[in-house]
Amino acid sequence: MSRAPRVVLALVIALATSLAGCSAERAPRSPDARPGCITDFDAAADYFPDKSTLSEATNFRLSYHRSYQVLTVERPYLGGKPVSYVLVRCGAPAPELPGELAHAQQITVPVRSLYSGSTTHLAMITELEAADVVTGVASPAAVADPQIRHRIDSGAIVGYAPGGQLNIETVLRAGPDVLITQGMDDPGYPKLRDAGIPVVADAEWLEPTPLGRAEWIKAFAALTGTERQAAQAYRAIRDRYRELAARAASAKPVDVLVGTMYSGSWSMPTSTSYAGRLIADAGGAYPWLTDGGAENRQLNFESVYARAGSAPLWLVTDDWKTVGDAVSQDSRYGELTAVRNGQVWSAGNTYWERGTARPDLLLGDLVAILHPELAPGHEFEFYRQVPR
Repeated sequence: MSRAPRVVLALVIALATSLAGCSAERAPRSPDARPGCITDFDAAADYFPDKSTLSEATNFRLSYHRSYQVLTVERPYLGGKPVSYVLVRCGAPAPELPGELAHAQQITVPVRSLYSGSTTHLAMITELEAADVVTGVASPAAVADPQIRHRIDSGAIVGYAPGGQLNIETVLRAGPDVLITQGMDDPGYPKLRDAGIPVVADAEWLEPTPLGRAEWIKAFAALTGTERQAAQAYRAIRDRYRELAARAASAKPVDVLVGTMYSGSWSMPTSTSYAGRLIADAGGAYPWLTDGGAENRQLNFESVYARAGSAPLWLVTDDWKTVGDAVSQDSRYGELTAVRNGQVWSAGNTYWERGTARPDLLLGDLVAILHPELAPGHEFEFYRQVPR
């Protein structure tokens, strides 16, 4: 948070609160303020003809109530309690709700300006052809998506969390329709809510499966009014993923090494993790893949080398330019069979940004690496073989 004097911040918050924004808790904007708004409200009409249904995601749910939806995030962050948001179709009156929903944030949808706290949101939004709604990102330098990069370069998108630190005044001055969190809590969020800026928790990273994470596209569809597009996009992703997994299951599993050293420990994904599930579905195997419990095991190099150092393939997300970069980072990497044979494959930075939205493309790359006979002529989307 900025170090501006508290009195200045208080005045900014008071001003932002007094200037009506777009939350449904405040007065709704004129019907022609955005496409698809209700112009002649009928309490008996259903204003959500396209309704999302969930098949894989477990950390959020949606329910429909004629002129509004309720979006509930079960775990907004580690240790967080369920939180619900009331998404009101623009032009409809703010509903009077009982119980806990009476105190829930009300957000007018479809939103026209969205601040994104994580790059994982961006590919989902562009899959919905709704890139124009993004007007702020936490860290512009971290963005790879070409559509969002173009908007950043043109000045249509600003940064609001330099160095990972939320700048409250920047958000208040812009007054976005909604800010989507980065999957963690922040002491600045209550201040934004108090000032009338809706803050919605995004926690797709707590989904244990690749398809569960990808289905969060439907949460963004609820905010942007693109439920039909989300259903079509997700169905294609799911069907392609399942087809690839079935193809890989017909082949003999291939030994593979996964992960790297970080701060003195090798973080090894287990069967309950996102990365572990991808490897298993691609027909890969390694000693810790059958472990349950924690999503990652923290191991020392010696234990990893003893059990998996001879694996012919090594999959990493580090953006190494050459195998020499890996060895210069930790000389012990040079002892690995995959390094000696030049079979190190890196997914680079887009693994987390676009891969979350397109696990089918990630799985396609992995199947082509582990079972090239099943994917002749494959064009890689994420992974590349790290040159010597």
